[in-house]
Amino acid sequence: MTQNAVQDTEEKSTEGPRTREQRKDDALRRLAGDLDVWVATASAEGVPTLVPLTFWWDGEAVWLSTRPDNPTGANLQESGTVRLCFGTTRDVVQVEGSVRTYTAQELPPGVGDGFAAKDGWDPRLDPERYDFYQVTPQVLRAWGTVAELKSRLLMRDGAWLV
Repeated sequence: MTQNAVQDTEEKSTEGPRTREQRKDDALRRLAGDLDVWVATASAEGVPTLVPLTFWWDGEAVWLSTRPDNPTGANLQESGTVRLCFGTTRDVVQVEGSVRTYTAQELPPGVGDGFAAKDGWDPRLDPERYDFYQVTPQVLRAWGTVAELKSRLLMRDGAWLV
């Protein structure tokens, strides 16, 4: 973490609670600007998996890419649900979403290029098969301190509450 990022996080933790509108703006900035996200899935047997993945936000959905035969890919395909966590422990954005799986050949126009442009990695060019997973947010929570916990719910059933 850069010194400025540490300072920004420390300032947020001492500024007092942000409004829900400010937290929505901050969450959207995170979705547009962060490079990686923690991805939590579970198998049908309930075995949890937590991994960091690169992502791309298209303005409506979060796009992930991983191999379909690893635990995360298999869980995303099988369950159709995921929990994503962006940020730090003092600036959390948590998304629960529904998942739709695409092979590289099935991608909607612009998705592969947008994903690849984000940080320079193009899963479509890898010799191993990588599928893409479109995560449509259903629930979004954002909080930074205990004072923000009570009003952390910003999206429910895919609709913004603020």
